[in-house]
Amino acid sequence: MNPDLALLNPYPFEKLAQLKSCVSPPAHLKHIALSVGEPKHPTPKIITDALLNNLNTLGQYPTTRGLDALRESIAAWLCKRFSIQTNDINPHTHILPVSGTREALFSFAQCIVDKQQGSTVVVPNPFYQIYEGAALLAGAKPFFINCDESTNYLPDYDSVPADIWKKCQLLYICNPGNPSGAVHSSALLRQLIKLAHRYNFVIAADECYSEIYFKNSIKPTGLLQASAAMGNRDFARCVVFHSLSKRSNAPGLRSGFVAGDPGIINEYFRYRTYHGCTMPVPTQHASTAAWSDEQHVEDNRTLYQEKFTRVIDIVGNSLPLQFPDAGFYLWTKTPIADDLFTQKLFEQQHITVLPGQYLSRDTESGNPGKNHVRMALVASVEECEDAAHRLKKFADSL
Repeated sequence: MNPDLALLNPYPFEKLAQLKSCVSPPAHLKHIALSVGEPKHPTPKIITDALLNNLNTLGQYPTTRGLDALRESIAAWLCKRFSIQTNDINPHTHILPVSGTREALFSFAQCIVDKQQGSTVVVPNPFYQIYEGAALLAGAKPFFINCDESTNYLPDYDSVPADIWKKCQLLYICNPGNPSGAVHSSALLRQLIKLAHRYNFVIAADECYSEIYFKNSIKPTGLLQASAAMGNRDFARCVVFHSLSKRSNAPGLRSGFVAGDPGIINEYFRYRTYHGCTMPVPTQHASTAAWSDEQHVEDNRTLYQEKFTRVIDIVGNSLPLQFPDAGFYLWTKTPIADDLFTQKLFEQQHITVLPGQYLSRDTESGNPGKNHVRMALVASVEECEDAAHRLKKFADSL
């Protein structure tokens, strides 16, 4: 067996299941899960129709590069959404479809990391655990940058020693962030691109939550957008990851794309021809329809806006809640230890949230997830409102 498998940490939801197993919730209350970031809004008909209307293509092997129509729809969306000139994005050289960004974020490290002593992958803390697992199984050592209240929950890149940047081969950023929803500014993204050129590493920008923002918010800036704006129009060392899971409420479609530096994309394409995780042709047709439509995305944002407004109005005086910059998570401090808060909330109100420390790692300056919980407002408006009243009752009892 690969000895690096022993380095993998239990997944957060394994720890959560164990924490909950010690208590029994009230049977008269319906369970409300705010723990998993799985969108529950209906998948738009434009997607399901395209999928069903193309089932006859199941008799075709999908290619690694995917259909021209899919890559062209992605290129058009990228340029329009992120104000990139159309001649800067070539659908044939800058874009690869992937079977969900989870598998791509993992496999990308296997392609990029040069297995040598001291290989380092820099990761935000808290983080999406795939980043850590990808680094470890690529033979690299993860270096965690804490994201806490003092930096508005953004990674403190200035705290990273120069010797770490020198060993860095890959930097994962999550923009907007999971769990906080914090958004990197254009200036911060430009700073990271300059660091990547100075120290010769690649930036992998997980932008899966970029389309969930609010009416009074500024649209999150993308890495390729910042790259083009600073004159790095070949997107050297910059790669972005996007998904239809959150944007289009289609997590089961397993559809996303990777785009950016054409040299890196070409090598990643070569890797993926062996990796073999190609997107089924009916899924590609459904994805083409999804990337070509914005109305369902606007409708999606409206629903999240309503849920955040209602929940914060109800619970805001009992817990320190505020609108995130983007995304569908509330990342809030807890008046007691986060794991105890989670356990007692489940026991008393039959609501499941996720302890922040399960999304983080201990560092010399502490665990930035401690005394926080993540709440995913993915359930219906009515369920989220019900959960808010129960949360308020529980928080006031503390």
